[in-house]
Amino acid sequence: MNLKNYTSSVPTDRTISRIEQVLAKTGASGINKDFQEGKMTALCFRIVLPTGRQISIRLPVDCEAVYDILKKEIKRPRPGTLNNLKDQAERTAWKLMQDWVEVQMSLIQMQQADFMQVFLPYVWDGKQTFYHALKEKNFLALPGEKCQQKTG
Repeated sequence: MNLKNYTSSVPTDRTISRIEQVLAKTGASGINKDFQEGKMTALCFRIVLPTGRQISIRLPVDCEAVYDILKKEIKRPRPGTLNNLKDQAERTAWKLMQDWVEVQMSLIQMQQADFMQVFLPYVWDGKQTFYHALKEKNFLALPGEKCQQKTG
């Protein structure tokens, strides 16, 4: 298995709390959670940009997709294995999100990226993320020129 954190034993609520702490330390406010069928599917928060404009960010986690990947690795599941695997998928998915958030915040802190560079795909308008809005329109709003190599 080449999936990071696929054996994580850290309880999901502890991982989510850690993500919230990291976000709060960087100025996030209004942190809340989205649920579907009793399972948390996203962490949402607001941030004030240097311009003073406040935006919403939604960080989704797809535990079912992680479950599907983990399930493929099990050839002959024993009784109860698949239920345990659902819990493992949830821990793994959220642990991956924690790692990603911590790395992105480190890049911002080291001035290797700014907040919008990192979180732009996750800007939330209340219905969809910026990424999904672009995808819905076949990414036509993106610049279309090819990168030019410098010579000499």
